[in-house]
Amino acid sequence: MKTPPSTNWLQGIAETVRQAEGWKWADVHIDYPHAHGLRRTYPQPVALSEEDEAAYAAASEAFNQLTEEWDSAEELPDDVDGRFGKLEAEIERIEALRHAYDADNVSRGGVFVVVSHDGKARIERGFIRAEDEQPEAEAEARPGGEGYAVNDDGEIIEHGIRSDLDGGSNEEEAEDDGKPLSDLLVRDLTAHRTLGLRLALGDQPDIALVAVTHTLAAQAFYQGMEAHCLEIRPTSTYLAGHADGIEDTAAGKALADRHAAWAADLPRDVGDLWSFVISLDHASVMALFAHCASLTVNAVKQPWERKPRAHETANRLATAASLDMTAHWRPTVRTYLGRVTKAHILEAVREAASEEAVDRLSALKKQPMAEAAEQLLAGTGWLPAVLRTPEPTAHGEQHDVTDAEAAASDEPQADLARVEADLVSPDSAASPEENEPFHVAAE
Repeated sequence: MKTPPSTNWLQGIAETVRQAEGWKWADVHIDYPHAHGLRRTYPQPVALSEEDEAAYAAASEAFNQLTEEWDSAEELPDDVDGRFGKLEAEIERIEALRHAYDADNVSRGGVFVVVSHDGKARIERGFIRAEDEQPEAEAEARPGGEGYAVNDDGEIIEHGIRSDLDGGSNEEEAEDDGKPLSDLLVRDLTAHRTLGLRLALGDQPDIALVAVTHTLAAQAFYQGMEAHCLEIRPTSTYLAGHADGIEDTAAGKALADRHAAWAADLPRDVGDLWSFVISLDHASVMALFAHCASLTVNAVKQPWERKPRAHETANRLATAASLDMTAHWRPTVRTYLGRVTKAHILEAVREAASEEAVDRLSALKKQPMAEAAEQLLAGTGWLPAVLRTPEPTAHGEQHDVTDAEAAASDEPQADLARVEADLVSPDSAASPEENEPFHVAAE
């Protein structure tokens, strides 16, 4: 049995962070636990102290003066380069002080320390466990129980209202006692109000955009807080469960940074979120809406799923958004070349380089072939077909999936035939080394 990796070194880092920053708890994991469904808080803008403001101004001024002095120099002396480094570090240190976690959240929250894809420790802060949430103010108790009863015929009737017509004295007594509206009546009235809101919202697109943005943001940034009245339930697929190390890529970090930047701008109390969103200018509302919507995108293909129309829509979205995956992905031994057959490697080289390059590589064993192909493909912008963005047609639309195509895509035999066509190639059939162990596990 394989021995689980030791987490002792992570424990030391976790305890150091907990004590230094004051968090209530710190947990360690080999893999990122995706917050265990916990609510996450983010740093909020704070004002610098007078001392820090003065230090920031002095460091910035010194940095600017040094830049002007050595702007035309082709190469910096070691001592000048060292001064630049110290000033940059000081400016970055003070900049980091402009955002801080709320002290109350720190006292109730914690951090996860995990192993990142490159083997280094990664610290994720600001998680609040359910038992550490501040209790909601309890609703005021209402007299009269639920406000309704069931008569002998099984009908639901309201307390204080008789099914017969004998005087109505109970109603008068209820009024005298100041009895609140019954639950059934409140439900009836609020149903009418809901209908009115649906009609009104459908006639006001600008307010509808604010309402949807508020709903998405409330769930993306304030987990567990039921503060929205639109019954929209966004979900966000955990991509690290499908692609190891994806959160540590440049694209993964860019998305996390964008999320954190919005989190820093949003109010701490979800009760203030509506006022925040509706006060934004149109461009800012659209930006927040776009970010929240982007978190729900799911174009992952699972081998057991049959969703041809969903994947067709993903293609259309990629075209509409002018997605260029060459900015986010490149073919390497780890990402692609070490995980496909030799036939696929040679086909990639044929498309990106030349037939002559294919001839030079065809006699190599798999790992040397993959390593050589990585060098040949570098900087070419080559992408496997699954990552390519379809070109728009003359009408700006993608090819529609017909019912026949959808049915064919749902046939297991059709998928099996495609898999066999990919795996059975002249190269793989003739070369026993195709099945030899490789440094990167094939998938």
